Amino acid sequence: MKLYGGIDLHSNNCVFSIKDEAGVVIARRKLPNDLNQIFLFLKPFEKQLTGLVVESTFNWYWLVDALNDANYQVHLANTTAIQQYSGLKYSDDKSDADWLAEMLRLGILPEGYIYPKEDRAVRDLMRKRMQLVQQATLNLLSIQGLYMRHLSYKMSNNKIKQLTPAAIEKHFPLPNTAQATICNLTVMKCLKAQIKLLEKIVLAQVQLTPDFQELITIDGIGNILALTIMLETGDIHRFNKVGNYASYCRCVSGARYSNGKKKGKTNSKNGNKYLAWAFVEAANFAIRYNKTVKSYYQRKLAKTNKTVAIKTVAHKLARACFYVLRDKVPFDAEKAFC
Repeated sequence: MKLYGGIDLHSNNCVFSIKDEAGVVIARRKLPNDLNQIFLFLKPFEKQLTGLVVESTFNWYWLVDALNDANYQVHLANTTAIQQYSGLKYSDDKSDADWLAEMLRLGILPEGYIYPKEDRAVRDLMRKRMQLVQQATLNLLSIQGLYMRHLSYKMSNNKIKQLTPAAIEKHFPLPNTAQATICNLTVMKCLKAQIKLLEKIVLAQVQLTPDFQELITIDGIGNILALTIMLETGDIHRFNKVGNYASYCRCVSGARYSNGKKKGKTNSKNGNKYLAWAFVEAANFAIRYNKTVKSYYQRKLAKTNKTVAIKTVAHKLARACFYVLRDKVPFDAEKAFC
C-alpha cells in the first residue's frame, strides 16, 4: 500500500499527516522540530511512503536536507501556487498537513525547486551580498537627503563616496546633523568593505560553468551578475519553455483573463526576486553600452514610462539568456531586440 505524507512546518514545531491510497488519514502527529522524534514517528511508514511534502517556508533547509539524507522522497510545496480547498469552513495546521498529502496523492502538487545542498550556501552568500548592497544604497540615499534637507545641495554618488568625517563637520553647522551624516557614511563604508569581501570569497569558490561563460559576452552582464544568474537559475532545463523562465524572473506581468477579457491581476511577485533584480541591473547597463538595446529602449520609452521601458529590456534579456543557456548559442542583440 502506498502512503503519502504532508508536513506543515513552523518555526518550533511541525504537523505530520500520513494518508493511504484512498485518501484516508492513518496517522497524524504534532511534533517539535527535533529530528530524533521526527524519524521515530516516520519509522513505521518509511518503506511504504512514496513521498513527503514540506512547505517552502523560511526554515525548510534543515528538514528537507535531513529527510533527503535519510533517503526519503521529499517534495517542496510552492506555497504561493497552492490553491486551498474553498469549501473549508475551518482550517488549521492539521487540515493544512492533510491537504499537502492529498495534493501529492492526487498528483496536483505545485512543486518548488530544491536547490542542491552543496551549492546552496554559495548562492545564499550572493544573496547576502545583495542585501548588503541594498543597505549601502539606503545609507547613501540618506546622506543625499541630509544634504538636500539642510543645505539644499544635491550631492552626487561619487562625491559622497569621497566624503570624510572632517569634511562633513565643515559642511554642517549643527553638530548633531553632522554626526548623523557621519554615522551613515561610516555604516556605508563598512558595508562596502563587506561586499568586496563576499565577492572575493564567492569568486574564489565558484567559477562560471561553460554554459554560463556566454553570459559575460552579453553587454550589461559582468562577472557578478553572471554569477547571480547562474546560481539563482540552477539547471536551465528545469524550465520547459522560455515563458516559464521569464515568469520565474518576474519579467511577466500577472493577469487573469476569461473569454478574451482581463478579469484581474494575479501574484506578480511570484518568482525569483534575485533574478528580477539581476536582469533589471543588466538592462540598465545594456542600454548604456549596446546601441541596439539602447535604440529598442528609446522606442519603448517614447510610448511608456522609464520603469516599464527598463522592465521590457529586462524581459528581453531574460528570454535571450534562456536560449543562450539552453541551446548554447551566442547572444545576438539584433535578433533579441528586433
